[in-house]
Amino acid sequence: MYVEWECGQVGPRPPIVLYPLPAPGRPPKDSPAPHPADTEGPLTQPPNLQLRAESRGAPPAPSSRFPLSPVTSTSRHLRLSPRTLDCFQDLHPGRRAAAGGLTRKCQAGRLVRLSSSPTSPPADPDWASYKLGIFICLNCCGVHRNFPDISRVKSVRLDFWDDSIVEFMTHNGNLRVKAKFEARVPAFYYIPQANDCLVLKEQWIRAKYERREFMADGETISLPGNREGFLWKRGRDNSQFLRRRFVLLAREGLLKYYTKEGGKNPKAVISIKDLNATFQTEKIGHPHGLQITYRRDGHIRNLFVYHESGKEIVDWFNALRAARLQYLKLAFPELPESELVPFLTRNYLKQGFMEKTGPKQREPFKKRWFTLDCHERRLLYYKNPLDAFEQGQVFLGNKEQGYEVYEDLPKGIRGNRWKAGLTIVTPERRYVLTCPNEKEQQEWLESLRGVLSSPLTLLNCLTASTESGRSSR
Repeated sequence: MYVEWECGQVGPRPPIVLYPLPAPGRPPKDSPAPHPADTEGPLTQPPNLQLRAESRGAPPAPSSRFPLSPVTSTSRHLRLSPRTLDCFQDLHPGRRAAAGGLTRKCQAGRLVRLSSSPTSPPADPDWASYKLGIFICLNCCGVHRNFPDISRVKSVRLDFWDDSIVEFMTHNGNLRVKAKFEARVPAFYYIPQANDCLVLKEQWIRAKYERREFMADGETISLPGNREGFLWKRGRDNSQFLRRRFVLLAREGLLKYYTKEGGKNPKAVISIKDLNATFQTEKIGHPHGLQITYRRDGHIRNLFVYHESGKEIVDWFNALRAARLQYLKLAFPELPESELVPFLTRNYLKQGFMEKTGPKQREPFKKRWFTLDCHERRLLYYKNPLDAFEQGQVFLGNKEQGYEVYEDLPKGIRGNRWKAGLTIVTPERRYVLTCPNEKEQQEWLESLRGVLSSPLTLLNCLTASTESGRSSR
């Protein structure tokens, strides 16, 4: 998220320079006198910091003249928060830092704050890549450390920052770096978010900063088109992964896979219309694990695949997204591209084990793996997480259509091992479920209520009639 502040210290007033406060009763030696602009109006500032303004012709005093107070217990570091100015605070007591040299200039009536990286929403990143000039969160910091050739990381809180690095950060920042390295990101290309798996983040960082695929002066990026290669696929009836040849025909809107390397007859022909792909690394048990789903005979068929190369599996993922975008543009020409992109692929809103009883609500509770697909408004359940087909599924309409979810179990019904219950009400029947604990119960309730309270989209309505209330028991 990028934040710009309206600043009251603009116009004829000089740049803003931040200095650490001196120890109580001991003003720093040779410190510059306060500028009259300091008293002309309030300006939000962090605690334990003194705001001064120097004339444009006078250079800032060296940071070594402003030792941190040995008696204060407050450390100082650079914080990026909508409630404070960019400044160095909270360095360890006794540390001499370049805090006195940090300058922020007011330009065009705004004081510009550097943003966090696009893959990390937290507003206060405590790390920075001083080679790229960007601030990053803890999760992205671990990824950047793996690529020392393209990124070098410092802790904003703990590491020493000399004047040259501070100046470099000041003249770059997330917004400028993003404009340079993300000038031409294709609509189909998936930009990872904070909770996405490691391989997506690694390949996004490599694509941007190492391969420089999205820079304005790079080669024109076109739709990937057809693709062919080998992936390791989990067997339908066993847990063995076998090497299979996959062929993507983007123009025809088909994905095929073959059991034999030179075989002519595909084992399956999958329509891009019904396809979804989502990384499920923990469930599959591989850091590059990808789950591909499609409709087959009224059910959802799951394919679990991976590739040894992180780049190869992410390229496959984005190729499938590009093929989906081609299909959706033809199927819904009246919709703008921005409204189609969320439907290229989708992550599941929530997954996990619950116990369920049957339609008569007198059957014994059995443990099942549940998956909530919020985009298609389906709750699917499986005997095991890696089953090829679901045992049943529930279409989730909205409240106006008679769909509801309630906390706890109906009167007279008791669960088996788990007591934290919930009940899903549809026009056809009630689904009585129990969760392992109250935390899981509340997470499921929140997720289900979020789906039920959202309006149906055009794509939801196309599947509602065939998916409504289908269950095997």
